[in-house]
Amino acid sequence: MLIHIPNILSPEEVAYFRQRLEADKWVDGKITAGEQSAKAKLNLQIPQDSKVSRELGTLLLKALARSDIFTSAALPLRVFPPLFNRYDTGMKFDTHVDNAIRPDPETGFRIRTDVSSTLFLTEPEDYDGGELVIEDTYGTHQVKLPAGDLVLYPSTSLHSVSPVTRGSRWASFFWTQSMVKDDGMRSLLYEFDQSIRSARQLLPDDNRAILGFTSVYHNLVRRWAEL
Repeated sequence: MLIHIPNILSPEEVAYFRQRLEADKWVDGKITAGEQSAKAKLNLQIPQDSKVSRELGTLLLKALARSDIFTSAALPLRVFPPLFNRYDTGMKFDTHVDNAIRPDPETGFRIRTDVSSTLFLTEPEDYDGGELVIEDTYGTHQVKLPAGDLVLYPSTSLHSVSPVTRGSRWASFFWTQSMVKDDGMRSLLYEFDQSIRSARQLLPDDNRAILGFTSVYHNLVRRWAEL
């Protein structure tokens, strides 16, 4: 399941994020890569323990909490503290898969990476290349979104970032441990929830069909969720 979620951040919030990131120190992005991914990775990153990374990560988590679509699609149990990277001209990240388990260096707590997310912080016209390329059972998808928009996809997917040939691509990326770890189940629940939301635009909330659908949805979550 690949989902585009627009306007996670407003233009004003994107501008603030950019301003804070421009003033911070960037380091080699290999600091968060596994042994295999490090060989494929060529980018820059803000250290996770920097004051700016923590501040912006907290702001982004609050923005995610405002998004009904993110909550419906990810069914988050835990969200890894957001990280921030950039790809300048000539940089790329070859095809790889994300680590299944990631420890939070601050707390030592580990999360299972069920859902991967990339939040774009650069407008598409400001750079060439730099597409996020995601492979799934339906083929290969190239993703390049407006600043402030987010793409969410299963962490089991092979993916890459194509070489940047002009400009610089800035983004935030993070992982979510979902209450429902199976992507197929999670996709069904998302589609069911979106159908209920659409039906509620046509029928009153106390309609027996709406009540029945909502009951089934929550009972499925209750059956499949792991806390």
